[in-house]
Amino acid sequence: MDLNYLDDYCIETTQSEPDLLIELVDKTYSDMGYPNKLSGKIIGRTLKILATIKQPKRVLEIGMFTGYSALSIAEGMPDDGEIICCETNPRAIKFAQSFFDRSPHGHKIKPIFGPALETIQNLEGLFDLVFIDADKRNYLNYYQAVVPLVSKGGLIIIDNSLWQGRVLDPKENSDLAVNELNRVIAQDSRVENVHLNVRDGLNLVVKH
Repeated sequence: MDLNYLDDYCIETTQSEPDLLIELVDKTYSDMGYPNKLSGKIIGRTLKILATIKQPKRVLEIGMFTGYSALSIAEGMPDDGEIICCETNPRAIKFAQSFFDRSPHGHKIKPIFGPALETIQNLEGLFDLVFIDADKRNYLNYYQAVVPLVSKGGLIIIDNSLWQGRVLDPKENSDLAVNELNRVIAQDSRVENVHLNVRDGLNLVVKH
């Protein structure tokens, strides 16, 4: 059995994202570099459903890119919720904001330009949900920085946690970093987790 067909089947049998997100994907592929950074339909709809279940009032996203995942999370949040998004690419922020301005959920999203670890140091208050999808070499640093900022029962979602299978035989710095994070989480008494083989890996972590 070809597992790629199963992936396609799951995509085909998952309800579609809003038209604005489909347009965002098309424009990202036509106008931006590295469009493979997009979370994609399965991860996006998963984020939306998790936000619908959790109903987070405050969300932190590390690695916004063109805004697909932020809009997916915002779609499931309360109307008075807020997402703080860390992003280092000013062109991506401008691109994303053009879609936030057209979305009924865009008012919930606040992009902040700059290195995420510096931004995190200046944040106050607790977050109900954190989504990590940025440079892989800093994955463990991001995780350790945000755990104290997550409320009890809060959810940390880590994308690309299988890193295209390279965690099984890590050689490059990014491979080693993602693998180390997964190993640390599995032994972290502050949290409980389930590591899912969805798309490129999704590690779901709940803080005690």
